[in-house]
Amino acid sequence: MTDEQRGVVFPAGPDGRRSTATLGRAVVADALRPVDPTGARAAEQETNWRAGYLPHLRRAVEAGLSSRAAALQIAGAGLDSLHARMRVAGPDGETDLGALQTAPAARRLRTVELTGDAEPERELSLPYRGARLRGDELHRRLVAWVDAGVIEPSCADAVRTVADHPEWLALPDRTVAVLGAGAEMGPLTALLRWGVRVAAVDLPRPPLWERVRDTARRGAGTLLLPVGEDDAAGADLITEVPAVTDWLAALSGSPVLGNYVYADGATNVRVSTAVDALTLRLAGARPDLALAFLATPTDVFAVPGEAVDFSVAAYAARPRTAKLVGRPLRTLSAGRLLRRAYVPGADPGIADSLVPQQGPNYALAKRLQRWRAAVAREAGSTVSMNVAPPTRTRSVVKNRALAAAYAGAHRFGVEVFEPSTSNVLMAALLVHDLHTDGGAAQQHPWQDEAHAAAHGGLWRTPYAPRSALGLAAVLGLGAARS
Repeated sequence: MTDEQRGVVFPAGPDGRRSTATLGRAVVADALRPVDPTGARAAEQETNWRAGYLPHLRRAVEAGLSSRAAALQIAGAGLDSLHARMRVAGPDGETDLGALQTAPAARRLRTVELTGDAEPERELSLPYRGARLRGDELHRRLVAWVDAGVIEPSCADAVRTVADHPEWLALPDRTVAVLGAGAEMGPLTALLRWGVRVAAVDLPRPPLWERVRDTARRGAGTLLLPVGEDDAAGADLITEVPAVTDWLAALSGSPVLGNYVYADGATNVRVSTAVDALTLRLAGARPDLALAFLATPTDVFAVPGEAVDFSVAAYAARPRTAKLVGRPLRTLSAGRLLRRAYVPGADPGIADSLVPQQGPNYALAKRLQRWRAAVAREAGSTVSMNVAPPTRTRSVVKNRALAAAYAGAHRFGVEVFEPSTSNVLMAALLVHDLHTDGGAAQQHPWQDEAHAAAHGGLWRTPYAPRSALGLAAVLGLGAARS
């Protein structure tokens, strides 16, 4: 059995093919069915899921706006569908995903502990454009971002609260599990610099773990590594849910499960599904479990009326040249280019920043995390899920179209962050949420998602993001190449 056929896998169809499109179409349809049967049928009848998934993912947000119960029904039905459909393949055949809740671990992981030599940082500082911002400089940057529409005001408030309570940074009595320890967007480096106790999980790849160990040595925290009998660090979440869960469950400290996993293509859905199965099993063993996620800004979100008003005002105030160029472009493109972002007065508005180049598997994997966050929060768990800014990660810049769009995005009011800035900013929001039980309770799940969002300006730009990103890519092509 090949690696592609082991562990959490897509279900096989009558022809034996494991179709990612069939799975994605079915899960979105099942999520919509309790609230929007018409939308469910439309998703089921989509003949080209790879190209046509965008309106159905948007509808799965819009259909939940009628009530809190509707949003939670969509989240619960989507999770149930994914767990009912995905399979686990092993040497003795396939089982359903639920088998992972009781399956014995194939191997035992022991803990290797590594403590850094540095003194823990006693003050929140944010790396930004070659400098480290702290105190008044940090406050001024937060104000500038809010004024430019780059982050929500509640995001700035949360970061200021952490800056005012530097004793929070070390997260005393917590053990933060970072799934995807080598991820560029993960909080590993910041947490270790602050003196946090971190359990790192990632694939058993020696170069990756050497980088992680170096990070720990330069930090001030305690790094916990899962190690097998061969003394190799790491584990494959797709195939080793029971082993990783048992290892995490045995660690001391109030547990935080941080989901920062990423993989290309269909593997992203497989690993995200495996992490969701791990989440359920670990929550059963550790009822005090807190959850942490990063939401991608390139998705569909309901946003507050204040963001809509900001965008509408920016559209009205755009330069005369932009107005002159925009009219013929909209006409020639049948309204697809430089379209205004919102209907004036919408509350909430719909910020649709889905990027077709990222594909339906990425969109489904990220939507799965949002669904789990909503359901877990409703069940009483502490949940930290914040929208991260668009960031120049390796996975983005290796896609030429995305790299070019990001290089030209500033022309449309969108700031693209460097990984070093995003990491610390999002780690600070995690610290805030863990000290405030997930932040202020909101009336509706969409408000939980919108709270403290650092969307880079995608929610407040004058233009609907997809209607401007193509032009941004053309304008940024030269910069992206360099």
